[in-house]
Amino acid sequence: MAVKALSVYLGPSAARQLAAEGWSPSLFRLLLGASGGPKWFALSQLDRVLFGNFLQGATTPLATLGSSIGAWRNACLGTADPAAAIARMEQAYLHQYYARKPTPRIVSDYSGRILRDMLGPGGAAEVLDNTRIHSHIVTARGRGAAGARSAPVLAAAMAAAALGNSLSRQWLRHAFQRVVFHSGAMPLAGLPFEDFDTAYTPLNAGNLTAALHASGAIPFVLAGERDIANAPSGQYWDGGIIDYHFDLQRFAGDGLVLYPHFRPDITPGWFDKFLPWRSRRACSLDQLVLLCPSAEFVAGLPFGKIPDRSDFTRLGHEERVRYWEQCVSQCAALAEEFQELINGSDPLAGSVLLQGPAQRMCSSR
Repeated sequence: MAVKALSVYLGPSAARQLAAEGWSPSLFRLLLGASGGPKWFALSQLDRVLFGNFLQGATTPLATLGSSIGAWRNACLGTADPAAAIARMEQAYLHQYYARKPTPRIVSDYSGRILRDMLGPGGAAEVLDNTRIHSHIVTARGRGAAGARSAPVLAAAMAAAALGNSLSRQWLRHAFQRVVFHSGAMPLAGLPFEDFDTAYTPLNAGNLTAALHASGAIPFVLAGERDIANAPSGQYWDGGIIDYHFDLQRFAGDGLVLYPHFRPDITPGWFDKFLPWRSRRACSLDQLVLLCPSAEFVAGLPFGKIPDRSDFTRLGHEERVRYWEQCVSQCAALAEEFQELINGSDPLAGSVLLQGPAQRMCSSR
């Protein structure tokens, strides 16, 4: 029996609507994009179908919310040719090369080139001018020592933030402020971020690229962005520090939430990766539609996993590129199965219905 590549998890309301109306793109009001760096290669082929075909069939407004690589992926949707933007990002990200252990400045310069390749000559203006796609880019502004230029001071601040986070996620607010950059005059009303002293800043031609770059700026790996135009002054870091996979209980509003993700569980913030009890099944959002590779499919990939940042250090350049290319090729199966699902007679075929802590498989009709 062939291994199923795509897992589909549905909140109760999402399951009811899909059963009644089928996979209409107009049902979706919010697209989520998680942090994860090279993990996104598991989704790049699926993104081509979702962004370049499926979501283009809607005329209704769609908001996007993303941190780090999720914000970059979502930005592709706001361009005139999302599939082409995804393809450019895939190639530029996949083939990045460092002759020796790079400094944060070197990595920042390279990631800036990837971002420019992704957007192309007119992509930034297309994102800003897109009246249907309402973009939201999440960053984390360092407070106090967490905004320091000195590596030792920053290291001490990050250690203190990790310790505080282990006691309560809310301790992070002493080290980081969430700053959300958004297109349009106002952020989406259904994103009521009331924690982490959240600030909202409109996107414009002078800050969009910097906001995207900051959203993926992992401390000690990249240099980050400082004093972004029209935003609170200070040092800006990876939005995943606060919103790694996002706290789904925060969302409100009409319509379904589409979440192409790397896995079925949710880890709210980056520091929570080291706290297994903070990860949980995505069962807290009634309108959720989560798409991810199945565990059995991932086990069949080279090295039995999807790409991650450790590949830069444990593999040579050519071996890493071959491995990533193999994963991208094999993960085309997710896109194929999604296309079969939305074209099939049963909108819930093979899906997992999320019902609080318990789950059951949706049966085919």
